Amino acid sequence: SRGDRVGVPKTQVQLCIVHLVRGSLRFVAWKERKVVARDLRAIYRAPSLEAAETALETFSERWDERFPVISRKWRANWVNLTPFFDYAPEIRKVMYTANAIEALNAQLTKVTRKRGAFPTPEAVRKVLYLAIDRASQRWTRPVQDWTGALNHLSIVFEGRVPV
Repeated sequence: SRGDRVGVPKTQVQLCIVHLVRGSLRFVAWKERKVVARDLRAIYRAPSLEAAETALETFSERWDERFPVISRKWRANWVNLTPFFDYAPEIRKVMYTANAIEALNAQLTKVTRKRGAFPTPEAVRKVLYLAIDRASQRWTRPVQDWTGALNHLSIVFEGRVPV
């Protein structure tokens, strides 16, 4: 796996579903986005890998004439999307709905771009620390069904997930 090549054994690579959906919708006119998004949702919310493959085929049959690049993108990335289906539905839902990391990354990018240049590495660390501190104060909403997801994560990654 990709993780083994960079010295992190037992790593599983999973592409971000949210980014793939957003990237797919870039090709769709605004008035059709809801319908196309609904059909894409049928793929990543499918109960199994086989059902997801069927949903992708159904999507292709319906939309390839107008948006062939979308199903091509999903097929090209399929190998790095399918590990997602090895997990229980509770874990999958956490994976495709949790945007906390993305939101934090956006905050860190915002504070570093705003200043342009930093006089020392210590200055960068301080700014990032304060940004993380400020962002963490807004982390009040619990992840939906986190208890169920954590239970499944502790089984799948036995000894690697502290409980």
